[in-house]
Amino acid sequence: MGFDPRSWSSSADHRCYQTVTTNIDALLAENDSLRREIKSLNRQLDILIHQQNNQIYTDESKQHKQESTQSKTITFHHVERWGEVLSLQKGWGSLRLSELEVLISELNRQSLFPQLNLLQRLDQLMPELGTELFAATGVPLTKKRCAVHAAFALYGIRACEWLNEVPHRVVQDLRINHRGKQQSRRTRFDHRTTDRNQGSYSDFDGSCDPTRIKAFRVLGLDNGASLLLIKQAHRRLVKLHHPDVGGCAESFHEINDAYHFLISQ
Repeated sequence: MGFDPRSWSSSADHRCYQTVTTNIDALLAENDSLRREIKSLNRQLDILIHQQNNQIYTDESKQHKQESTQSKTITFHHVERWGEVLSLQKGWGSLRLSELEVLISELNRQSLFPQLNLLQRLDQLMPELGTELFAATGVPLTKKRCAVHAAFALYGIRACEWLNEVPHRVVQDLRINHRGKQQSRRTRFDHRTTDRNQGSYSDFDGSCDPTRIKAFRVLGLDNGASLLLIKQAHRRLVKLHHPDVGGCAESFHEINDAYHFLISQ
């Protein structure tokens, strides 16, 4: 209002002054009461808004946690199911736990990250992939679980596809790679001698074998190329087609099969 009517000292009627003053006092008292009530309501509103925001944050956190759990690539159920399916495939009985462990170490040493173990290597390829795999595997490391690890060591980030779609090929590839590494170790001295002499690989019998010719073609070599050229071509092609770098797993295994076939003759 800009002024207080109670300060009207020029009023001629004392009774009128008292009446106006009494009414103003009541209005001011009611106004103060309304202000206090508004403050109280505002405080309650702030409390309700704070509680609502906390509830929204809690619900979002729960939803995010649930989505994170659902988005996991590998769970304990996956590992157990893959191991069980692999155990039903032809050739499973010829695999041994100790041999699979050695194979994993060999594959790690031949990968693009030879200084890393399997967990670190998989995490390097895809964040949390190795961590999830090892967390889902559990203990003890049985033959089935170790075979799943060997599949990841062999196929890298595409291991899930191979385990889900062609488990029989996984067992076959594990056997081929293990046999190839055994052959490589048994004939290491002969290979080194051949490398030093750089002799023609066609000196061996069966140089006109269509399978051998096809193997040379897969490696991009002429029939009868030396073992040194075979090894060099294999290293070059593996780096290009390795699943760790997003290469085609089918091409990678075709290259490996051709290489192991040629060096085992």
